[in-house]
Amino acid sequence: MPHYFYLARCNDDSLYSGTCINLEEREATHNAGKGAKYTRAKGPVKFVYHEEFETLSEARKREAEVKKLSKIEKEKLASAISP
Repeated sequence: MPHYFYLARCNDDSLYSGTCINLEEREATHNAGKGAKYTRAKGPVKFVYHEEFETLSEARKREAEVKKLSKIEKEKLASAISP
């Protein structure tokens, strides 16, 4: 089963990063107000980028890498086409 790293664009134009196993369900969870505390306060969200990995560990490692990027670098990633 694949695991995903994703970037979500929040209603206030900020970016939220996370991991999941089903992109559509996770986006719906965020938009139902049942996701992360950050997105509950800044929803609705729209997923703007994702990467697929074989394991949750790999997806979370990528999430940690992206969280260390500057805002400009995250915006460049968000504007890229998902692989």
